[in-house]
This record gives sequence, structure tokens and C-alpha cells, in this order.
Amino acid sequence: MNEAITPPVGRPEPVRATREFAMRFTATPRGARLARRLVSLRLDEWGHPYASGLNDTVTLIAAELAANAARHGRVPGRDFHLRLTEAYGPVLRVEVSDTRGADLPRTPGETTPAPDVESGRGLYLVAQLADRWSVTPRPGAPGKTVWAEIGPPGVRTRP
Repeated sequence: MNEAITPPVGRPEPVRATREFAMRFTATPRGARLARRLVSLRLDEWGHPYASGLNDTVTLIAAELAANAARHGRVPGRDFHLRLTEAYGPVLRVEVSDTRGADLPRTPGETTPAPDVESGRGLYLVAQLADRWSVTPRPGAPGKTVWAEIGPPGVRTRP
């Protein structure tokens, strides 16, 4: 079972990317849906086919982070930013930044969603699927970045 990492203070860990996709999206359900579709498309282009478990998992993580940015991180007139990188290993990393920094998400270790509630499971899913994840303030800008990393089966990105 994967565990969440306590959110550190400072910048997200630097990634030496071999491939990168980055784009801004409107902080709306439509923007989140487009982000999810483009992540899946980009992964397929990078050699992780649509039907593969890795494509499905990374796309689901990206979808949850983008939906949270559109729903909870939305500031009127501001977009959210998604960055997908593939680093040596290969390790895939999804970063979603929004401009609302007041309410940092809680780690699943702090709260586990009750079985009868309809929402509140997004970051819990991310924690279960990702090898590592965290949230950091955006340096030099308002808001936060939530990121998650996943490697291929059998390759762990945790230290």
C-alpha cells in the first residue's frame, strides 16, 4: 500500500525530464476533462499505449489532480497548469498548479473518507496509485503545486 508523503516546504523536487508536456487549462470541468484526455494522448505518443495499466493509472492521477484544481483551487479568471514529464527510469510525474494557496490539501493519513460520502476520495486515490506524491507552495507565485510520481511495475520511485 502506498503512503502519502508529508507535504514539504519549498519547491517540488527537480525532475531531469527526457520528455515534457505542459499546458494551461481553464479551471472548469471542461478544462479538467481536456487535461485528462491530452495526458492520455501524450502518454500513448510516448510509447505507453492507451490500454496499458501505466497509461490508465497516470491518466487517472492527472484527472483527479486536474478536477481538484478546477473544483477546489479555482480562482475566477485564473487557469491551472499541468505538467507531465517522463524522466530517466522511466518515472512519470504529473504536476498540477493552481492559484489558490489558502487551503492546502490534507494528506490521506490525516483523513480517510467515510464510506458513505460522495466526494473526498480524489487524493486518497492518488496516494494509493502513485509511488510518491506531495503538495508544495508555488515559488514566486500564489497557489500550490500538487505532484505525483509513478514508475513502471516493479520500479519504485520511493527512496
